[in-house]
Amino acid sequence: MRIGEVAERTGLSLRTIRYYGEVGLVAPSARSQGGFRLYTASDVDRLQLIKRMKPLGFSLEETRDLLAAVDGLESAGTSKDERRALAERLDRFEADIAERCAALRRQLEMAEEFGERLRHKRTERDASA
Repeated sequence: MRIGEVAERTGLSLRTIRYYGEVGLVAPSARSQGGFRLYTASDVDRLQLIKRMKPLGFSLEETRDLLAAVDGLESAGTSKDERRALAERLDRFEADIAERCAALRRQLEMAEEFGERLRHKRTERDASA
């Protein structure tokens, strides 16, 4: 599929998809005769994974590291020992994701509490007016 369809499916901008290609996170699987980038369903899945990492604050290097681990596990030529090491890397990512999610939940709770306090203050002010 062409980049426009990929952008539509992923919710990413054309510019973002191109940027991810430039920094080596996901490259188009092929080019059309006219030079258009062509992506597969696997490429779209990879973009969706990258998209999910972004709000959790993962750096490009961390994203690259996770993708390399996933690629290694999917590779038929990866030895048993390499697979074990890659699985351990993914376990560390999973633990990091859990910590980041917990931190985001705490931030959300604080934001909701803040909003509730503002509503309460407005209600008090309206009642006294």
